Amino acid sequence: MLDEPAGGLGPQDIEWMNSLIRNLTAQMSVLIVEHHMDVVMSVCDRLYVLNFGEVISSGSADVVRRDPAVIAAYLGTGA
Repeated sequence: MLDEPAGGLGPQDIEWMNSLIRNLTAQMSVLIVEHHMDVVMSVCDRLYVLNFGEVISSGSADVVRRDPAVIAAYLGTGA
């Protein structure tokens, strides 16, 4: 279990951490709690997105990225 592993890291450290997580997931399941959506989208095969304690979406990064509930809660509309 990794609780906000990208917290306080700079871009280079985040890229190194992403590589480390990808190596771990080849050998075991990893649970990540993270607010950096770019991190979870790049390292997770399956995501569960919570908003105020409720699952609002689950699936692959592509499915979650297009989910209107996730866009509204976390990604923004890009107005």
